[in-house]
Amino acid sequence: MDNRDTSLPPGEVYARIGRDGFARLVTNFYQQVAEDELLRPMYPKGDLQPAARRLQMFLEQYFGGPDTYSQRRGHPRLRARHARFPIDRAARERWMALMRSALDDVDFPGEVRAAIEQYLENAATFMINRPPDEGGMFTTRYSPSDITTEE
Repeated sequence: MDNRDTSLPPGEVYARIGRDGFARLVTNFYQQVAEDELLRPMYPKGDLQPAARRLQMFLEQYFGGPDTYSQRRGHPRLRARHARFPIDRAARERWMALMRSALDDVDFPGEVRAAIEQYLENAATFMINRPPDEGGMFTTRYSPSDITTEE
């Protein structure tokens, strides 16, 4: 029995699929978001292209590509950048379902897909900022005055 870890380190993914691979993944994902009743309202009524460009730059950088995202936008600060969107478990699950579908469509090699999917599963969970009892993804809004700093 061989117990060696054969997973692909995240920093090696870009070398395997390049900018074109990430472009295909992100394009496919946002084509689905454009038609999705739960996720589409998170984005401005206009073009989804700015969000797609940001996601592609971020993924490329995280997975070993150029650091264009940080050069243009600074530290990713994922939770802070997404805090204005009420993200609950249902939103997280939908986001991952669309991303898995996009991964299916681009048909990356198994170890590449596994590395990307593993990271996205963890990152999507990290983005949850609403408990299930606070309503749907867009029914609950809060303001900075709602936040307490109890010690």
